[in-house]
Amino acid sequence: MAQETPLDKVRNIGIMAHIDAWKTTVSERILFYTGKKHKIWETHDWAADMDWMEQEKERWITITSAATTCFWHNHQINLIDTPGHVDFTVEVERSLRVLDWAVAVFDWSQWVEPQSETVWRQADKYGVPRMAFINKMDKMWADFFMSVESIKKKLTDKWVVVEIPYGASSDFKWVVNLLSMKMYTFEWDMGSDVIEHEIPDELKEIAEEYRDKMIDAASVFDDELAEAYLEGWEISNDLIIRAIRAWTIKNELYPIYCGTALRNAWVQLLLDWVCAFLPSPLDRDLIKWTDPDHPEKEVTRKPTDADPVSAIAFKIATDPFVGTLTFVRVYSGVIKSWDTLLNSVTWQKERVWRLLLMHANKRQEIDEVHAGHICAFLGLKDTRTWNTLCDLKNPIVLEKMEFAEPVINISIEPKTKSDQEKLWLALAKLMYEDPTFRAYSDEESGQTIIAWMGELHLDIMIDRLKREHKVEVNTWKPQVAYRETIMADKVEWEGLFKRQTWWRGQYWHVLLRLEKIQDKNYEFVSEIKGWVIPNEFIPAIDKWAKETMAQWILAWYPIINLRVVPFFWSYHDVDSSEVAFKIATYRAFKDAFTKPEAQACILEPIMDVEVTTPEEYMWDVMWDLSSRRWMIQWQEQRGNATVIKCKVPLAEMFGYATDLRSNTQWRASYSMELWGYERVPENISKQIIDERSGKIKAMDAE
Repeated sequence: MAQETPLDKVRNIGIMAHIDAWKTTVSERILFYTGKKHKIWETHDWAADMDWMEQEKERWITITSAATTCFWHNHQINLIDTPGHVDFTVEVERSLRVLDWAVAVFDWSQWVEPQSETVWRQADKYGVPRMAFINKMDKMWADFFMSVESIKKKLTDKWVVVEIPYGASSDFKWVVNLLSMKMYTFEWDMGSDVIEHEIPDELKEIAEEYRDKMIDAASVFDDELAEAYLEGWEISNDLIIRAIRAWTIKNELYPIYCGTALRNAWVQLLLDWVCAFLPSPLDRDLIKWTDPDHPEKEVTRKPTDADPVSAIAFKIATDPFVGTLTFVRVYSGVIKSWDTLLNSVTWQKERVWRLLLMHANKRQEIDEVHAGHICAFLGLKDTRTWNTLCDLKNPIVLEKMEFAEPVINISIEPKTKSDQEKLWLALAKLMYEDPTFRAYSDEESGQTIIAWMGELHLDIMIDRLKREHKVEVNTWKPQVAYRETIMADKVEWEGLFKRQTWWRGQYWHVLLRLEKIQDKNYEFVSEIKGWVIPNEFIPAIDKWAKETMAQWILAWYPIINLRVVPFFWSYHDVDSSEVAFKIATYRAFKDAFTKPEAQACILEPIMDVEVTTPEEYMWDVMWDLSSRRWMIQWQEQRGNATVIKCKVPLAEMFGYATDLRSNTQWRASYSMELWGYERVPENISKQIIDERSGKIKAMDAE
């Protein structure tokens, strides 16, 4: 039970990696060796515990983060296995935000892959300590030291090797521990017996070399260790462990290990390192909360049962048997079944019906959950991803997480009219679970639009509609989520609405400036001074400017990267109505936006693409990419493969997976993620505007 383990013996960990690094295989071995399960099932056998969704089993990939709890040498390990595919990066991000440390798994043969870089940056963002595991050492041409150099080159130079392999490829059977200076083999049933050996003579020199490097790296941060090292004194393992642990927690060192999870070599040693090196909730810096009534005021909570309750809902999932599960990290206090908490984001009270320890999709009911632990709440009604749950009398709130916006959308409709209501209920549940999935009704066309992060993301969502919610839909060709903006630094315009009727007039006059900004979609700054207009109208200007941005101008796409600055208004005490006010705002905004000096344009999402291909297909791959308006960045050789890094407009990447397989006989692979937005070429922009205008005119005619 979560509450029976002392907090200094708790480890909240995540497993993160690029797709196909065998991350879930690592998780499955952890569960086996800790006694959580008594048989090892593989992802390729459609039976891994942590990949429990039908879509995960069929595709041999992780789609949703799965949580479990296990025990090792009196330590409780709360483990989250995260997805490796870029379409599901949000699952990694929201998990890392509540974890105390992470294991980054690398496929030695692929060096550091793009998604590995992405999740590493996410861990940097939230200050999550981590260790690296170089997996698949039994694979052909395995090279541990090449992988270490790749980590140094692409991720960090703060690495410290604490294990080295003896043998590689089919000869890999041993791991050398640089602390104990012993060699270990993994024998008997599923490698369950760890056998200690002396280091063979031919390996002693390189083992001594890397032990010296390990001590040298750790001594930079520990005066006692540095003195012992420089003076040539005998150095105890406890001293080395203390130094590495202290600076791993501070993100100044990242220990590197090696093994092959599939061949059951390494995981027991990993678990020992987890207990020895990595932080408990007591070791992490205190999270800074804020007072919801005074956002400028910071509040701290200690990870103890004595402090008032503070917790974060970081994931929502729908269980077909028990309903909505809310995964929660408790930072302070004790929460019991039937407690009432405050959602300090919505200001709604929430009753916790039941508390559940999760093992993937299996559940164990508990009576209470203490500070520092992770569990699932059953019964919450109005809590969303990243809402704060806290004590009723001591409200606090944690800064809201910002999730990536979807980049692709399509229109869908149910195959039968009777499924229309079921469709919207299903879409609402999917949006509730996944903050990067959107569904809305297009006011112009009346169509139901869904937006998502990538082709695999769409495939999964459509499949879930069919299997889980029993709704079959028709879909149309995917559409790129273009944006609109101006290229000029700023542009001004006047909006005037004046009309005289037989009983009263309509009048409002506004001067508005639009300014181009970066890193924000919208900002409002009023420069109206004094009593030019009543103060209560200022928030309304902000509201109507936002509405105008949502109405679209060039081609009916959302407008981004604009600051709206009203700097002069005039009105009439009798004739200035709210309707006139709104029309004047819209006219000023639209006319300023479409003014030639504004250089209004359409933006398209640009993807960072990395293709790994056998050398003999390199020119075919490059020729195909060049036809897709690519911008090559670099290419390099990795073993017997060529890696091509480039930027490609998303509009050109539909169907690329099929074309790449065809061009390389299924031997190449690729990954992509959103890089940013760039201006669409003029000829393509005109096509987009003409096409969208034609559709609107056709609908108006109907």
